[in-house]
Amino acid sequence: MTTRARTDRQPADRLPVARICVDVPLAHLDRPFDYLVPAELDETAQPGTRVRIRFAGQLVGGWLLDRVADSGHDGKLVFLDKLVSPERVLSAEIAGLARTVADRYAGHLADVLRLAVPPRHARVEQEPREPELGGAGPEQVDRGVVPTGTDGWAAYPAGPAFLRAVADGRPARAVWAPLPGEDWPARYAEMIAATVRAGRGAVAVLPDGRDVDRLDAALRSVLGAGRHVVLTAALGPARRYRAFLAARRGQVKVVVGTRAAMFAPVADLGLVAIWDDGDDVHAEPRAPYPHAREVLLTRAQRGGVAALLGGFARSGEAQQLVETGWAREIVAARATVRRRAPRVTPAGDDAQLARDAGAATARLPSLAFATARTALQAGTPVLVQVPRRGYLPAVSCADCRTPARCPHCAGPLALPSAAATAQCRWCGRPAAGYACPHCHGRRLRAAVTGARRTAEELGRAFPGTTVWTSGRDEVLTSVPAEPAVVVATPGAEPVAAGGYGAVLLLDTWALLTRADLRAAEEALRRWLSAAALARPAADGGQVVVVADGGLAPVQALLRWDPGWFAARELADRRELGFPPAARMASVTGPTEAVAELLAALRMPDGAELLGPVPAADGQERMLIRVRRSQAAELARQLRVAAGTRTARRTGQPVRIQIDPLDLL
Repeated sequence: MTTRARTDRQPADRLPVARICVDVPLAHLDRPFDYLVPAELDETAQPGTRVRIRFAGQLVGGWLLDRVADSGHDGKLVFLDKLVSPERVLSAEIAGLARTVADRYAGHLADVLRLAVPPRHARVEQEPREPELGGAGPEQVDRGVVPTGTDGWAAYPAGPAFLRAVADGRPARAVWAPLPGEDWPARYAEMIAATVRAGRGAVAVLPDGRDVDRLDAALRSVLGAGRHVVLTAALGPARRYRAFLAARRGQVKVVVGTRAAMFAPVADLGLVAIWDDGDDVHAEPRAPYPHAREVLLTRAQRGGVAALLGGFARSGEAQQLVETGWAREIVAARATVRRRAPRVTPAGDDAQLARDAGAATARLPSLAFATARTALQAGTPVLVQVPRRGYLPAVSCADCRTPARCPHCAGPLALPSAAATAQCRWCGRPAAGYACPHCHGRRLRAAVTGARRTAEELGRAFPGTTVWTSGRDEVLTSVPAEPAVVVATPGAEPVAAGGYGAVLLLDTWALLTRADLRAAEEALRRWLSAAALARPAADGGQVVVVADGGLAPVQALLRWDPGWFAARELADRRELGFPPAARMASVTGPTEAVAELLAALRMPDGAELLGPVPAADGQERMLIRVRRSQAAELARQLRVAAGTRTARRTGQPVRIQIDPLDLL
């Protein structure tokens, strides 16, 4: 630093030194910088506070990481310019976690801290403070504040032992496969209550707001009001910062939320939990692109705390934890699974094709229609899962079947409703005068059917029956136990009181034929999540999947055995060298910028370079594959190479991702 110290302050050798993470996202500056703490800020400029400093001639923000008596720096230090707030928003545990996450994902500490600490809201900081909460002692249990009922875990042979380990404060780790129809928010609430009884805190991360609301309600009934907070990005600046401060100040010991909660500063952490870790919304879209599962597992490893991964489906990463012995399975006995599961029937196997030859091409085969009709006659609701939202998200020429595309940008045409004009999904322009460039035909037909068109067709098929839709425009939380058809896109299925009498899984090809390494895993995840809402077979619950019964994900659904499918998938990925059996890094950017970074990169021995392949916006993408044992070295070398580029002031950015979800 070349800025001179101000002369109206005490001699520098008598002042403490602050080590500061500068909020400048440049790879070659990803290290702490030393500044002097002026005497007037000695009491308030403590580790964890936000500060403003002069850096390279500009006033920038930063986080005060530590205070030391001596810098060890040979040059002259300058004073930090301003203390933004005396609030110590960054705990030592989160600062260390952020550094580990930045190193694991080849990122910058400043980027991770922006994810971990929400923007300051001055008015919220000035609000009266609530007293800190201690652990839930025996007297609180007696009064019913933290109930001890945990009967739900008795259905799983390893469940009670895991619960006792958490209550004893031991670092137990488990991958849980809930039974069909399981009230998983209640089970999570019981596990969190056991943690609170031990006087420790808990963090639970869930995919979306509906799941958060369900666990929030379960925790209120178990812990009582005011003993936990919800932390999501959708809360708004003031409410989010208020919830964050409640955890940081020790006013609550439990935080639940979406991926925004993965860095929640809960003191004396005893449990981290994540639900449905295979859902891609757990992956942060901002640099350095961490995954909530990996952040929580890192917290568990660093802090020696318990970890719980739950979901009706099992990801390859969760299976890896089981097979390496890092975590144990919590599963029910097969007899219990068979008793609780609905009856699952494929509509595309040989037996069904022999009865209904049109089932191979029909969107709603006779088996699915009959199953829905039986459930409605029995007075129960029917759930229909459709992978695509909208009316007709893709159309084609009715004469030659050529996909209809926009004459301006070549984007796909769609029909938003039966009476609407086709319009482009990319540029939004209407195509009222569309003519097929191949046969000059002007009539359009459905190529892909969306949820709203499906609801329209089912309304005609079952006249007099109420038809609801649940999707992006309006997501239903629950439906009553009465005859009705619910058409929902994956992830938007409402809970039915008493369970659905029938669940129909349509257009399965749309999930299975995606150009994605995780296509089969994702298809099974979505099917199991919907099928789990059905009643048990003994109560008439049925699931019809319109797919060939010989496919591996369909077999896993028929047997209700997500662990078997996850083990099979992991074995295939291990043989092919794909994550999580191997580590992969993605480098995306303009061709020249990618080549420049790779030229500066010292790849570990045996690393494989795959590509290039085209990426969005005319860019290209390269993949680097290494053994799992070389993951840390690859990330370190990528950070060094990125630092070399930024130090040279190269203008074209390159995006670096470790183990991205979309490899293909």
